[in-house]
Amino acid sequence: MDRRAFLGTLAGSLLAAPLAIEAQPGRVFRIGILGNFPVTDPEDARLWGAFIEGLRELGYVEGRNITIEHRSSEGKFARLPNLAADLVRLQVDVIVTGGPPAPLVAKQATSTIPIVFAVSGDPVAEGLVASLARPGGNITGLASISGDVVGKQLALLKDAVPKVSRVAVLQNPSNETHARILRQAEGAAQALGMQLRIVQARTPPEIDADFAAIRSRRVDGVLVLRDALFLAQRTQIAALAAKGRLPAVYGFKEQVEAGGLMAYGASVPVMYGRAAAYVDKILKGAKPADLPVEQPNKFDLVINLKTARALGLTIPPSLLQRADQVIE
Repeated sequence: MDRRAFLGTLAGSLLAAPLAIEAQPGRVFRIGILGNFPVTDPEDARLWGAFIEGLRELGYVEGRNITIEHRSSEGKFARLPNLAADLVRLQVDVIVTGGPPAPLVAKQATSTIPIVFAVSGDPVAEGLVASLARPGGNITGLASISGDVVGKQLALLKDAVPKVSRVAVLQNPSNETHARILRQAEGAAQALGMQLRIVQARTPPEIDADFAAIRSRRVDGVLVLRDALFLAQRTQIAALAAKGRLPAVYGFKEQVEAGGLMAYGASVPVMYGRAAAYVDKILKGAKPADLPVEQPNKFDLVINLKTARALGLTIPPSLLQRADQVIE
């Protein structure tokens, strides 16, 4: 699918949108998008749609004052360096990326073109920025970290399934943020009287193997760390958890919409929409080095009651009352 097909569903609203600003009257800016997954993936299209909508609200309309060059690795991350190099050759005004590994690849491709990452687990740990307050260099964006989120996820799993004591943690060893998160998880688990069993996956087949191992380890629940691969394979993971009758907690609500039990984390579509504000500031002359990385101030709890019933679980009313969304 080409770029225009990807944006086709938005074309009518974009062309009809009023111009709220003119960064430089008469100039048409070129925005490069470097994505990890196929634009045909409904979730990926929804995320980039949120970014395009954010631009529209700020007065940027494709064909009027911006053009968009969309490049996607189609899930084959080895293609990212060549795609990033292509955007650099086009001399786009700014490059916008999704989650890892695209931001780091973009940073390695250019030290002069501004880069905005729509989502990062921990941009300092990932080597993207010097600090959250003072990013430095040519890159900034939005981070999903804020306090001990993983501890809250484990506590919520305990609230939903009080007898849970042995929890498998699905992590991607290629994700630089997971080492820090695992340290936090170990501390939180100890306080909650839980034991963790770490399993690792870099590919979809490894996820299958992990769940086979999880079933043999007699665990009571699963914690799936936030990761682009695990988000993309959300249907696979939810099906495996259901097959093993394992209650699982996730970091993305989209994983619960795909059949997972519960999720607690920042809204990714909101982060993509907020990335448009960074692009706006940069096109108006701001430098990424001077734009602090934004952290979320609201986290959503989403519970899938249909999945709970299938697992034979009764979610406590007190927990349901705290939920921002309950899927029936």
